[in-house]
Formats: sequence, structure tokens, C-alpha cells
Amino acid sequence: MSARKLLFVDRDGCLIEEPADEQIDAYEKLALLPGVIAALQRCVAAGYELVMVSNQDGLGTDAFPESAFEGPQRLLLQVLESQGIRFREILIDRSLPHEGRDTRKPGVGMARHYLADDGWSRAASAVVGDRDTDLQFAANLGVRGLRVGAQGMPWIEIAHLLCDAPRIARVERVTRETRITVRVDLDAPRPPRVHSGLGYFDHMLEQLGKHGGFALELEARGDLEIDEHHTVEDCALALGQALREALGDKRGIGRYGDAEVAAGATDPAVPTTGAAHVRLPMDESRICALLDLSGRPYFVFDGRFPRERVGDLPTELVPHFFRSLCDSLGANLHLEVRGENAHHMVEGCFKAVARALRTALRREGDVLPSTKGVL
Repeated sequence: MSARKLLFVDRDGCLIEEPADEQIDAYEKLALLPGVIAALQRCVAAGYELVMVSNQDGLGTDAFPESAFEGPQRLLLQVLESQGIRFREILIDRSLPHEGRDTRKPGVGMARHYLADDGWSRAASAVVGDRDTDLQFAANLGVRGLRVGAQGMPWIEIAHLLCDAPRIARVERVTRETRITVRVDLDAPRPPRVHSGLGYFDHMLEQLGKHGGFALELEARGDLEIDEHHTVEDCALALGQALREALGDKRGIGRYGDAEVAAGATDPAVPTTGAAHVRLPMDESRICALLDLSGRPYFVFDGRFPRERVGDLPTELVPHFFRSLCDSLGANLHLEVRGENAHHMVEGCFKAVARALRTALRREGDVLPSTKGVL
């Protein structure tokens, strides 16, 4: 099958803002969605061929004259073409909902010729729209559907999903003690959003996303009225599972990561010997993390914390967190900590593991980093 990729794009509410009366019949109603030009430029550069597919209720009737539609439509196309964005085809359905025609989305009558054409890749193609009918249209075509706008994603995220082949996973772990939801995107670092009910633990989880270089969203509800154990353990298990699923077959990853930090300060990382060797100046503490995403869980911890709690986090749960993370991620981690200040030591552990993850998760091509042929 050819590698040709098609991007079917809705118009109103997707390319342009949709007014309250749902009819673009005047120039003053024409307004582009934020970020649409830059996103479509990325898609065109990535090899997508664009097809506009739009329902225009009653177009050509007295209520929606053809002349009222043509002017704004022509201007829209001129603006997009001036930015290198051209449509290979424009498909417009003029019917009204009660007519029940199969040419009206989510029906595929307008796109029937594409269904009969094997010269494009269904797996690599997509539909972008703002309504449930657009997503159903995508399902009927047999391609991925992406929702943009107030009820969906901004165009910058649409372009990321389409053009960057991002490694994304969402995991929900539900037990009698906890309900954990985790979402990771290994290729789009964004500020982490974490809520576990434990303030200091949230701060530590944020270090993993921030210094690990991946987007992390985590929401946890647990039996904190009993103690912190189940929440900390299940967050680690859910996060490890999400990272493992996002990695897929692990082709192209760095696999190994090592980081050494002297705990206390914040940023930046200063490379020393070797691209994977990192030091962070952080007061009196020293932490070393060695990581292998081998698929074989194993954890070694060497250290002793000078007090039992930091904030609302028992320090005995720190090595337990990383052991649970290794179990579900399938990672081999050696973690060593020395110091006098428990806060610095715990935070250094999370930052060191995060920096090791950053190196190990990084894509360097498409080769599997294993002589066994599997990780």
C-alpha cells in the first residue's frame, strides 16, 4: 500500500470559528481558529494531502444563498494558499439533516471515491473536526479521528499527534484502595499536572516529569485516612505501566541512563564526562542513579535517610516507590544516596532518576538497542 497520507478537515468550528447561527454568510463572520495555519503548515510539510469535508445546511437555498457562501469561502482559501496550504479537493454537502442523505457527515457518500481507492494509507491518515459527527465520519472511513476546539484539543496538539509520532499512553489503575489515572507523552515536555492528596509527594512526582523531559498528568484518589502506602505504591505502578506502554517496542530509545546529583539546588543540569552523565549542584547530598530499560525489573537501593518523614511522605516509601516503578516499567535501577538533609536526599533521588529517564527514553533512531532482538 502507498504511504500517501490524507487529512480530511472539517471547515466551520475547525478551520474557522463557527458563529452562533452556524452559518458563515458574511466576511465579518470569518475568523480563523488559533494556531490553524502553523499546524496545517506542519502537516503539509509532513506529507499530508488535505481534503476539506463540510456540511453546509441548505446551501443554495433562499436561507443560505450561494453568493453569501462563495465570498468568505474564496477568501479563506486565498489566505490559506498564501501560507502554502492547499486542498487537493473540497467536498461540500448542501443537504439538511432531515433529508437523511448519505453524503452528509457522518455518512461517507461525499468520500466514496476514497473508499474505493487503495492508493492511500488508512493507518497514516486522519480526520480533524469539532463534532461527534466528524469522529463518526472518521470511524466510517476507517481512519483516526481527532477533535479540535473547545471540546477537543488546540491545533498545536493536533499537529503534534499527526507529525511527531508521539509516544503517548493513558492508564487507569483501580483497586479497592485507590483510583489512579496517569497520562504521559514522552515527546512533548509540558509542565506536569499532579494531584495525589500528598503535597510533598506531588512535588516529587513533578520532578520526574520536569527533569525527565516528558509530559505527565497524574490524578490519584486513595485511602489516605489509613496511611500513605497504597497511594504511593499504586502511583508508582500506574506510572510505570504508562511509561512502558508509551515506549511501545522501544525501537530507537537510548535504553541506558545514568545521573549523578549533589542535592539542594534546582537547575540547570551541567554535562560532565559523557552525554548521559549529569551533575546537579545541590548542597551536601550526593545521589547516583543507574538505569536500564531492559524489560527485566530489578531495583537496588543503597542509603539511609536521617528522619522518618519529609512533609507528608514517609521516607521508607521512597525506595518502595522506585521498586514498584521498576516492577511495572520493567526497568533495572540502581539508586544510591548520601547526605545529611532528608529533604535534599529525597528530592535528589527523584531528580536523579528523572535525569536518567530523560537519557534512556530519548529517541535516537529506529534500531532496537538489544542483541536479543527484544526488550
